[in-house]
Amino acid sequence: MDIVTIMLFVLGLALLIAGAESLVRSAARMALGLGISPLVVGLTIVAFGTSSPELAVSIQSALSGPNGADVALGNVVGSNIANVLLILGISAAITPLVVQQQLIRLDVPLMIGISVVVFVMALDGSISRIDGLILFAGIVAYTVFAIRQSRRESSEVQEEYRAEFDADRPQSIGDWLKNVALLIGGLALLVVGSRWMVDGAVGFARMLGVSELVIGLTIVAVGTSLPEIATSIVAALRGERDIAVGNVVGSNIFNLLSVLGLSSIVAPTGISVAPAALNFDIPVMIAVAIACLPIFFTGRLIARWEGWLFLGYYIAYTLYLILAASQHDMLPAFSAVMTLFVLPLTAVTLVFLAWRALRAERRVALP
Repeated sequence: MDIVTIMLFVLGLALLIAGAESLVRSAARMALGLGISPLVVGLTIVAFGTSSPELAVSIQSALSGPNGADVALGNVVGSNIANVLLILGISAAITPLVVQQQLIRLDVPLMIGISVVVFVMALDGSISRIDGLILFAGIVAYTVFAIRQSRRESSEVQEEYRAEFDADRPQSIGDWLKNVALLIGGLALLVVGSRWMVDGAVGFARMLGVSELVIGLTIVAVGTSLPEIATSIVAALRGERDIAVGNVVGSNIFNLLSVLGLSSIVAPTGISVAPAALNFDIPVMIAVAIACLPIFFTGRLIARWEGWLFLGYYIAYTLYLILAASQHDMLPAFSAVMTLFVLPLTAVTLVFLAWRALRAERRVALP
């Protein structure tokens, strides 16, 4: 295996993470210094910043040509699958996660709806520039709505954001210069890191003899999701269990509307959609989003066993991609077991749990 390709990928990933952290911290402190609400900063700058690796990699991939377009699409779809199955799985395995009512009523249905819209857009074989403009308009509307909703947050929540970014500490001229330098440096690291990571990913695909789509769905997707992974795990360990769930759902919405939208806009001919992505990976992304609803219904809590279930499915999904890419002899048997036994059994279990939870809520509501 080419050591240069591995080093290029790893260094690119390291620069992406460092650049995202620098960008988020500096931009947040500058916004707070201008008098912007800490809660609004958290809903906008921090939310956008933690997904900046996906954005940087997907835009760089979209600009690099047809092969890069597969990496761009695979990065978004794979990140959304990993966010739910891998990140929520790990977080729930650490400690049961609290699910806010707004997630059940608004954000998760919105995530499902946007996923379906992307699938419909992809039916003609590409996400065009017009499609990208529609998606990006969606993130603008969602952000405006989130800011308006934030005004209703409790004083305790606003104080958490204020303490997180040292909002009460006055900023000197030296602080402003430092934040500007960190902001510029963070953007530079994102640009360089994304270029190196995309080049390394394409090199991996050629060495392993698999498609750029598979590399985007696996290695690149998990790599660019590391900020979300770190945020959710730390939140779970600290007992901030609602943040762990909200971070994942918000990141998935941002990936579809902003990352895929902007990538489609800057790509010369839009983002081409490979048949494999249209027939399998995007439907899996939709199924994973839909699976959140019955799990979130069950007592508004993601239990440990549900976290392990998510992790098991992510391992199975990754194994399927590897077997399919290598055309392994085990692929037919593996597919048959998943299709005929595992998936139907899981679906029946989740429907039963959701039905039981709804019955319990109705009993409580009765006088």
